[in-house]
Amino acid sequence: MKYRDLGRTGLKVSEIGFGGEWLERHDEKDSIELIRYAGEKGINIIDCWMADPKSRDIIGPAIAGNRSHWIGQGHIGSTYQNGQYVRTRDMNFVKPAFEDLLTRLRTDYVDLGMIHYVDDEKDWQNCLESDFIKYVMELKESGKIKHIGLSTHNPRIGKLAAESGLVEMIMFSINPAFDMHPATEDLDSMFGAYEENLSGIDPERAAFYRLCEEKEIGLTAMKPYFGGNLFDDKKSPFGVVFTPTQCIHYVLTRPAVASALCGYDTKEQVDQAVAYETASDEEKDYASVIANSPAHSYKGMCIYCGHCKPCPMDIDIAMVSKFYDLARSQEKVPESIQSHYEALGVTASSCIGCQSCESRCPFEVKIAERMAQAAELFGC
Repeated sequence: MKYRDLGRTGLKVSEIGFGGEWLERHDEKDSIELIRYAGEKGINIIDCWMADPKSRDIIGPAIAGNRSHWIGQGHIGSTYQNGQYVRTRDMNFVKPAFEDLLTRLRTDYVDLGMIHYVDDEKDWQNCLESDFIKYVMELKESGKIKHIGLSTHNPRIGKLAAESGLVEMIMFSINPAFDMHPATEDLDSMFGAYEENLSGIDPERAAFYRLCEEKEIGLTAMKPYFGGNLFDDKKSPFGVVFTPTQCIHYVLTRPAVASALCGYDTKEQVDQAVAYETASDEEKDYASVIANSPAHSYKGMCIYCGHCKPCPMDIDIAMVSKFYDLARSQEKVPESIQSHYEALGVTASSCIGCQSCESRCPFEVKIAERMAQAAELFGC
């Protein structure tokens, strides 16, 4: 298992994570065993947004005795009322729900205290202007949460959070289908029909990823499989089938992403996700799937897939392209991006314009032209 820095938190999280929302539909003993199995495979980050007692009671004993191994995302504002999950900012429910989380998880802290599920601006403002945020800060000061995070499906809210200086990381919904979808406050609409003229990554989402990379806001990715729809050509908006490895690779090639939080029903599904770590480039290749899609096109857009390799000058073209996209939207190249670019060693100025990479690009990107533009922008 490989591990990545989660933004500026100082935490190193496994590239493959554990999204816990399917736990409650299984026998407790089996689910406890499933989490422990995932831990044995090197998975060390688990999300618990669920408010129901059963899910929390599963995670508690599953991580007991091995608490230091696990980095937990615990959500503030996810409550259980009259046998139902309720998202709320009402402190009469928020406080006891979070205390219940600590009790059932058998811990006195969670690593990542998540401001739970904010998708509209009124809710975000309400969080900031009410006792809710005071409580979050109290939890941080008392050590009951180590870092403040936020979960959202809306890049506009993610942008506001990243710019607020309040959060250190964000859990965001990421997959090839969602990335085409314009910002919305309605999560359900993102699983609906996709217009045939959608093409490439939505600009607001791309800008959000760039902002997080620039500000060192780590991202953990929920819904990497699009609810399993990407495994079915009838449900996939692309009209073609992806594999778990391809979905995970797509997620992990987005700027600022540290971990793909996958949901599991079985050990076999854990194995399928963890197999990403030993997969070949061919097995990771999501780009050919997208490029051959009958429904949507990313033509002319670099999505950092690495198909352009190898380069005779040993340029890491995908990374150069990523840093170029991160920097070109700024009035001045951020020092952090400049230093990361220079640390590549072989930079865009080494490009000899042979264009051999362009014949391999599934999206017909004018790579040699981009390399020249990157060399000019970064000065090397």
